[in-house]
Amino acid sequence: MTMIKTLIPCALLMLLAGTVDAATWRCDRAIASTGDTTAEVQAKCGEPNNRAFVGYKEQTDRYGFTHEVQIEEWNYGPRNGMNYFLRFVGNRLERIDSKRGD
Repeated sequence: MTMIKTLIPCALLMLLAGTVDAATWRCDRAIASTGDTTAEVQAKCGEPNNRAFVGYKEQTDRYGFTHEVQIEEWNYGPRNGMNYFLRFVGNRLERIDSKRGD
């Protein structure tokens, strides 16, 4: 019984540790990935159709210092019927979403 109590939390921890949130998007010239800078994405994919300033977010760096970073959303498309929405936090690509154009 104690072995089962030990194994269940270990198994859950391994499942959580194994999930990686990485996304990519194939644009005209290259592949943009989460973690790329705005300059890298623009060099790979060209100028977006729209850039929107969303606001600011507080982030804590690895040294424990808190900074406000800018949040920006870029829109590409429609390309082959799809619109792509890229979210940058602190000048780094954080999320890539897509939606079929109407």
